[in-house]
Amino acid sequence: MRKEKKIKIGFTIGDLNGVGGELVIKTFEDKRLLDFFTPVVYASMKSMSFLKQHFQSSILFNEIPNANKAIDGKLNILNVWEEQVAIVFGKETAEAGQYALRSLKAAVEDLKTDQIQVLVTAPINKHNIQSDAFQFPGHTDFLNQELEGNSLMFMVSDSLRVGLLTDHVPVGEVPEHIDEALVSSKIDLIYKSLKSDFAIGAPKIAVLGINPHTGDNGVIGSEDDTVLRPALRKIKESGKLIYGPYAADSFFGSNNYQNFDAIVATYHDQGLIPFKTLTFGNGVNYTAGLNKVRTSPDHGTAYDIAGQGIANIDSFKEAIFTGLEIFKNRNMAAVLNENPLQKQPKKRK
Repeated sequence: MRKEKKIKIGFTIGDLNGVGGELVIKTFEDKRLLDFFTPVVYASMKSMSFLKQHFQSSILFNEIPNANKAIDGKLNILNVWEEQVAIVFGKETAEAGQYALRSLKAAVEDLKTDQIQVLVTAPINKHNIQSDAFQFPGHTDFLNQELEGNSLMFMVSDSLRVGLLTDHVPVGEVPEHIDEALVSSKIDLIYKSLKSDFAIGAPKIAVLGINPHTGDNGVIGSEDDTVLRPALRKIKESGKLIYGPYAADSFFGSNNYQNFDAIVATYHDQGLIPFKTLTFGNGVNYTAGLNKVRTSPDHGTAYDIAGQGIANIDSFKEAIFTGLEIFKNRNMAAVLNENPLQKQPKKRK
């Protein structure tokens, strides 16, 4: 019997002065993970060897020149650079940003050409990674440029999924970004993701209001009445199970979120503050809406604890298994939707 080929997951190293390297090393000290997929880390043997020594790990590496040479059952390190890089834990340096970008670009190129099937990104510093080649507020917008589709920041866990109408936008500019077209397109992305990526047949989606108390009939802002409600009304008419807008201040505290498959927040902190409060350490940042699967942990570079060996790997591991699950669900959905008529069993005469 022919052995099934394992899925290859690519890992960017993130900011070398942050916790990314520690997350990779501590995660793969558990060799059982290698039974589920084949990892490819985009960094260098010199950098990974330094990290291994610093964290006094006995983990074994397999050096490869490209992802095609990855070996099942091994922690494969793809050499994106050969030179020795100074790692200064907890410090923001231009050099660390440069190498974070090199790791990311190499991994994304392999993701585009199916050399890897899933991408898990370690945290970057959104400031020091800026350059002529990276002028984005984060991973999501960069991937939106590089891959096919329209990206959506989707924060997910076992108990809660939160999508955003606007993500890295200043609070004062949020209302001017929200119109009927945006609401419709973002909810459509979330709806499709719930069906194909999370195998939910008839998704129920709640939408939070833009203003406190959803505007209180125009007393605290008019956007909920003039923009959001009319847009949601049209979406409901298409048959989607969309509810709201709900007042954001009481929605999570009342546990109303548990009645829905996903929540749509109108801006970054409206959605991410409750998400991280309820799920921190187990949440995953998933870039929905694109033709490839990318996940990451729900935290940043954690400079304050970098190099100390105390970083929590739970969110990083959740990102791995969420990516695997989404990839498999997408493949299953593609098979089921390919030609349903041909897959019906033949009637007996």
